[in-house]
Formats: sequence, structure tokens, C-alpha cells
Amino acid sequence: MNNKLFSKLKEIFALDLRSLGIFRIGLALVVMTDLISRARGLTDHYSDAGVMPREALTKELLHPWYWSFHLISGNYLFQIVLFILAFLIAIAMLVGYRTRLATIATWAFNISVQNRNPALIFAGDDVLRAMLFWAMFLPLGAAYSIDSALNSSQKPLPKQVISGATVAFLVQLIFIYTWSAAYKTKSEIWWPNGEAVYYSLSFDQYVTELGQLLLGFPLPLLQFLTFSALIFEWVAPFMIFIPWRTTFWRCLAIISFILLHIGFELSFSIGVLSYLSMVNWLALIPTPVWDKIAHQLKTPQREGLIIYYDQDCGFCKKVVHLIRTFLILPGTPLLVAQDNESIYSDMLAQNSWVIVDWQGNRYFKFEGIIYVCSLSPIFQFITPILRWQPIKTGGTKFYETIASNRKFAGNFTKPFPFRPLEINNSLPLNIVTLLLLFLTTLWNLKSFVDQTVYRRPFKDDWINTTHKIFTKRTFQAINIISYLTRLDQSWSIFAPAPPRDDGWHVIVGKLNDGTEVNLLNENSPIRWEKPTLKQRQNLYQTIQWRVYFINLNRAMGQKLYPHFAEYLCNQWNTNHTRDKKLKSLEIYFMDERTVPADQKQPIKKELHFKKEC
Repeated sequence: MNNKLFSKLKEIFALDLRSLGIFRIGLALVVMTDLISRARGLTDHYSDAGVMPREALTKELLHPWYWSFHLISGNYLFQIVLFILAFLIAIAMLVGYRTRLATIATWAFNISVQNRNPALIFAGDDVLRAMLFWAMFLPLGAAYSIDSALNSSQKPLPKQVISGATVAFLVQLIFIYTWSAAYKTKSEIWWPNGEAVYYSLSFDQYVTELGQLLLGFPLPLLQFLTFSALIFEWVAPFMIFIPWRTTFWRCLAIISFILLHIGFELSFSIGVLSYLSMVNWLALIPTPVWDKIAHQLKTPQREGLIIYYDQDCGFCKKVVHLIRTFLILPGTPLLVAQDNESIYSDMLAQNSWVIVDWQGNRYFKFEGIIYVCSLSPIFQFITPILRWQPIKTGGTKFYETIASNRKFAGNFTKPFPFRPLEINNSLPLNIVTLLLLFLTTLWNLKSFVDQTVYRRPFKDDWINTTHKIFTKRTFQAINIISYLTRLDQSWSIFAPAPPRDDGWHVIVGKLNDGTEVNLLNENSPIRWEKPTLKQRQNLYQTIQWRVYFINLNRAMGQKLYPHFAEYLCNQWNTNHTRDKKLKSLEIYFMDERTVPADQKQPIKKELHFKKEC
């Protein structure tokens, strides 16, 4: 009975190492994409010359327990160094080199850059922060990685891993959707009115061309989509915990949520959120799916492949192990050429590795690389390119150069030693992760309760009682952990109601010569009419700028405006002289608060801030 129960729990809570390997690669690519996006506004957003000087951040916006490496210096060169370092660490995570250390460092840099400017934080950052945290406790480097390629342990790795971390990862993934649904259920716009999709697609700050097209659909269809989305968020996540036909339900959940996020990506400009969310679900691909794929990939050609290398060349040994791993050719024998007289003779004659195919044919030098790539399920498509004569000739010369200078080439693989890679289920670590999961559950509940209390009239119910418990000193002390780890969570994505505070900014600058200019676009006259989606895209350029302009019109905007205005003055006056210098500016917001579909949309001109430069 106990064995049967454990088997069922393992089926539900275990994660396949291959799925975790794919998740790691996707997660690292998302981190790199996020860094590239942020780097486009590196000076504007992260240096003291930008919109958020360190002094203003620490005095007005930064939580006392939030920390950031980026606060060490406000110099843009220092920020460049940190961004480059973070990007290199993300590459290490991508290829699976010292994977756990790389994941921990990636998480730390992600927390650091987010804390440096909270005015840029949006839903995608919250998800990335949470998933990176639990990723630190998972064996992400056990498949498709340098760590797994150079594994010197004789103990075979299991296909699956079950631990406190896998449980926490799955529950965290569920929280993103179910807590979001809980917030939404509090709003009549979601239920029973069914207007949430209409209001979401009406929010021009995020909507895309396709989203605008969907907005033109009949209101009953938009209501149907609203109810469907809400029910889906409540019900669909729990498909991964169904204890019978688990593989079927899990695959259905993965496909359903990936399709959901494809729909979000096509309808809204939300940065890396959709891609990250899809990557998260890849970690759940069940073992039977991988086994079926592996069985289908078995062919006589792949089964018969043998790679021989020079025993006296440490560089060669590492390279063939890396090739086998990253070309997805598991089980391919890697043999020492010296153990086979005929092969050894060919190796010396050709000064090359020796590739033997399923029919006994031998390939050497770059020709061997071409043949091995032709068998790769992933890189098979590049074979025609490698066979193109100019590429083939250059590749052969490059191979011969490396073969003649193997000692020098070995310097490039010295940082990658063979090391044992084992998966050990640590009881203390399981206890820690499950305790952190319990605290994360409490922090999610706290966020939900706090928002409910602040947004409604007083009621003496369980929510008010729970709110009093969370305000006690004991919990406040525990709460410090959530701030340090940034596990403080609130999954209010388009919740409890979609944003209706729509509109656009117009920033008028007056020069010393009396001329008025458009500070958002120097080459365009001052325009008060509603910008097109293309004009918004040209203005925002990155998701960080998009979120920043949205937050200017939120509660924190009053703290942001003085520094934003100072930034605009400095930016303009640095690039202009004398009479063309900026004398003053006025920041207007054209308030276009979304109204029900049957009402006329009003637009109100509001002066939000003015400054003498």
C-alpha cells in the first residue's frame, strides 16, 4: 500500500530531468532577453543620471529590506559591468556550466536589478523572480548541460526527481493562476458582469493590433471569453494533480496553458511574460512523453554510431562528450582509438578523430562533424549548410589547425573539468524548501487579505481576522524573509479588475527663445490627439519604458514626476545650447478612463507636473 501511494505521489510531484534541462535553457534565454531589454535603457533607468537616482530611490521608494548590487554606484560604467556580468552568468546557466551556482547568481542579479528601479516592475518580473527562486533548488544541470556531459560519476542518473523543491515548484506555478483567479473573483467586472476582456482589450497601453481587432467582436462573445478565462484559471491548473491518467492530464494542461499564453502574447504587449509562462510549463513534460520521443528517435543509423578519440588528448575527450550531449545523441559509444589497432592507425594517418557509421564506414575531420550533425535530432537541419563547399573547406582547415595545436586548444577546456554529478535527496533541504513554500502560501494569503481590506468597507469576517493576525509583530518579523528573498507575492494580473486608467502623456517644453517643443519626440510637433499603436511602440521601445509611463499615472507617480522632469531637463540641455536650452516643462496626461461599451469615451486634459529647468 505504501509503495503504491509513493508511486502515485511520485507520478504527480516528480519532474523529469530532461524537462528540467529544457526549462533551464528556456529560463536562461528569458533572462538574457530581459537583460537585453533593460540594457537599452541602462543609463536612463539604472544610473544616477536617469529617472531614478539612488538617493531618491532609497529615500522614497525602496523597501528597507530590499537589497541591490546596482546601488553600490550610480555610474553608468559600473552598471554596464554588472549587466555584462549578469549576462555571462546567464550564458553559464544556458549551457549548464556549474548550473546551481549559475542559477543562484542569476537569481541574485535578477533581484538586484528589479530592486534598483521598482517603477519598472510588472507581472513578468514577478513571475521570473519567483520561478528563479525555486529553480535554485532543482537539478537543472542534470540534462543537456556541460555538467551532465562531463559527469565523471559511475552512478547513473535517474530519469526523474521528487523533492521538496519539485513540490514547491509545482505549487508555485499553480499559485500564479489560482491566486490571480481569487483576486478577479472579487470584482463584478469579472463576475457576474463578464466585462473584463472588454476592459483589458480597451487598455491601449498594452493592447496590440490583434487585441484591437478582438475588441470589435460582439460584447456577448467578449463576455464568454471573460467567463472562460476565469473558470480556466480556477480549474485548469489542478489538472496536473489528477491522480489517474496523469500523463494525459498533464499534457493537456501544458498544451492548454501554452495556447493561452500564445493568445496573450498576440493580444498584449507584455514583455517576456508570455514566453516565460510557456517555458514554466515545459518543466512539467512527463517522463512517458520523453521515453516515447526517445524510442521514435532510435534508428539503425543513430544506434550504430561510434565515436573514437585520442586517449592522450584531454581536449578531445571533453569535446566528444560535449558533442554527444548537445547534439542529443545519448548512448552513443565514446571509445578510445588506441584500443582498436585499425582505428588507431587511421587516427594517426588522418590526425583526426574517427567516426564509424552503422555500416562500418569511417569519417574523419570536418566530414565526421557533418555526419554526426546529420544524425542529431536538433541540428540535423544545418547539415546542408555544413556540406556547402566553402563552409566545408573552411571547416576542414579549422579542424586541421585545432588538431595540430591540441595542447593550445586544451586551454579553452581547462575551466571545464570532469566532475561527478549526482542527485541526492537531502532531508534538511527538503524541510527548508517545504517551510519556504508554507511561508510563500502565507505571503500570498496576506497579499490577498491586505488588498481586500484596503479596497472594501469594514466587515467583521475571516478576512478582517486574518488581517489582524498578519499585522502582529511575530509575523512581521517572519515577513523580513519574504523581503530579502523577494518571495513577497501578489498575483493581481488584470485583477481584481483590468486597468481602466487609460490615456497618454504630452510633455511640453519651453525653450529660452520662447519656442515650445515636444519633449517626447523632438522631431514631431506637439500633439494632443490620441497616439496610434505604432506611435506608442516608438515611444516606449521597451517594456520597461511602457511600464514606467503607466506608473507615472499611478499612485507612485507623484514620487516619480520630480525625478523624471529633472531627467528630461538634463537630457535636453546636454544636447542643446544657448537659446535652444530648456527653460521649463509641463507634463500633461490626457485621461481617457475606459467606460462601458455603450457609453461615449471622454478625454480629460490634466496637468500633472511642471518644472523650471
